[in-house]
Order: sequence, then structure tokens, then C-alpha cells
Amino acid sequence: MKNALRYVISLGLAGALLWYVFKDIDLSAMMERLAQADWSWVALSCGLVLLAHLTRAWRWQMLMEPLGYKPTLANTLLSVLTGYFANYIVPRMGEVTRCGTLYRLEKVPVNQSFGTVVAERVFDVLTLLLLIMLNFFLEFDRLSQFFLDFFGSKLSGTPGAETSSTSTLLIILGVVFLVLIAAAWWVWKNESLREKILKNALVGKIVDFLKGMADGLLTIRRLRSPGLFILSTLMIWVFYFLISYVLFFCIPETSSLGLLAGLTLLVIGAIGMTAPTQGGIGAYHLLVGNVMILYGLTQKDGITLATFVHGTQMVFMLVVGAISFLIVLLKNKSTEESAVKEQVTH
Repeated sequence: MKNALRYVISLGLAGALLWYVFKDIDLSAMMERLAQADWSWVALSCGLVLLAHLTRAWRWQMLMEPLGYKPTLANTLLSVLTGYFANYIVPRMGEVTRCGTLYRLEKVPVNQSFGTVVAERVFDVLTLLLLIMLNFFLEFDRLSQFFLDFFGSKLSGTPGAETSSTSTLLIILGVVFLVLIAAAWWVWKNESLREKILKNALVGKIVDFLKGMADGLLTIRRLRSPGLFILSTLMIWVFYFLISYVLFFCIPETSSLGLLAGLTLLVIGAIGMTAPTQGGIGAYHLLVGNVMILYGLTQKDGITLATFVHGTQMVFMLVVGAISFLIVLLKNKSTEESAVKEQVTH
């Protein structure tokens, strides 16, 4: 019941966001424009998707090697693709599914492989944070104005809320930072208060999360080739960037967008993908469709681009993931039949 309720809520949220995004869009005109796109770039983007997931499978292999397991690259890739397929159906089920799939194929215990997935996520989160900081450093004026406009207008309901200046934002952030530093210092000096706060359930979860991130970072010390692990992580995110960037050239309205626009799309799109909906549906379209206005697109063209980028990746991953899932079932069935025959012969 809990899982069913979670699924219904996430599906409802995705539907509500999609309605909000497309309520003023002529869908037939948008589909006609997408049908005229240069699909050779789509093919290239799909090839880059496979390379990204192949690199992810290779990196996952490295994390399992110190535990004494050496799954084949083919089976590891099948597990990764099946996990992404599951994630598009039920949010947050991808990690568990790919670990369960790897157990079926390679008998790697789920609890151990899941630990490596957590470590893997730590490095991805840190990489995304670095990209966010880089993006804000390179495009601070544009992005600060975007968030002021977006959240100001959404929360206040008045389009004029964006009149707050960048300097005001910096002052507010500075004051908040100083207050947090002062509060942390006061809590650290007050031992009884510190112990009381640490006993709080929410604080305990935050502390456990931070410890898990620290443990994940320390796993790199046990790797045979830490340099290759870092290289594979960089490769994954370079592929992620190129997957979206090459799709700029599919549509005339977006073909002139540059590398910084591609970086912004990657960062804002990644934030949208963290929403508790199937594959970030709705949230991705809302954020990317609006942020592309900063690069000279109309909101309609921005939403068209977001729909094209997200839609092609989602459809491709559903197809490839479904094929991977069927291959896993066939391989598992073949393995079980072989085991039965072996028992009969003995």
C-alpha cells in the first residue's frame, strides 16, 4: 500500500507539472516542429547515452573489485540499464533493481553491491555540486536573475517580483551564512545542547547521511586504480553534457546556443531530474524550459527543447531498458534450466 501510494503521488505530481508547463503551449505545432528535427543528431545522442552507461558499468566494476567480485562488463551493463528502466517506472527503485539484477546474473550479494552504489552516488553528487558552482561562477548574473524571477514570481504571483537586485541576494546569503556559522559555533561550545541536538531523529539521519558520504569517499583508497575511477567519473559527466548539447543542432531555433548554455542545461536539468517523479518528468520541463529564456529563446522554444531532450532520452532508455530486462530474464531462465539438468544428471 505504501509503495502504491508513493507511485500514485509521484505520477500525480508529474501530471500536474506537465499540465502547468504545457497549458499555454500549442502541442500540435510543437509536435510538427519536433518532427522536422534533424534525427541524425538524435542518433548521435543515443549513442552517447550508451557510452555514458557503459562507462558507469565500468566504474561500478572498479568499486566491486576490492570486495572480491569481478562481474563481467556485459552483465554489469545489463544491470545498470535495467535499473534505469525501473527508475522510469517507479521513482527511486533503480538502485535496488540493478543490485537485484546483478545478483541474478553474477550472484553478487545485494547488500554489498548496494553499498558500492551508495559510494558511487556520493561521487556523482560531489561532481554535480562542483558543476553547479562552476556554472554559477561562469553565469552568475544570468542564473541569479533566473532564480529571483522564477521563485519570486511563483511564490508571490506577481511578475514584478524580479526587481530584487543581485546585491540584495548576496547580502541575504551572506547574513544567512554568518548566522549559520555563529549558531554552529554556539552549539559546539555548549556540550549539553550538542548532545540533545544529536539525539534528535532528524539530526541523526543527517549525521548518518554525512557519515555515509565520508565512507563513500574513503572507498577510493581501496581501489586498485583510483585515477581510472576519477577518469571514469569525469567521462560520465562529459557524456551527460554532450548528450544534451548535440541535440541543440536538431532544431534551428537552438542550433546557435553555445557551450555555456549546454552547461546550464546539464546543471538545471540534473536538478530537475532529482524531483520525486518518474524520470524527473514535469520538473525537468519546467526548469529547463524557463532557464533557456536566459539564452534568447522564447518560453515556447525552451519548453520544446526540454521536451525534445528529455523525451528522446526517456524513450530510448525505456526501449533499451526493456530489451535489457528481457535479456536478463532469458539468461536467468537459461541458467536455471542448466542447473536443473545438472541436478538430474547427478
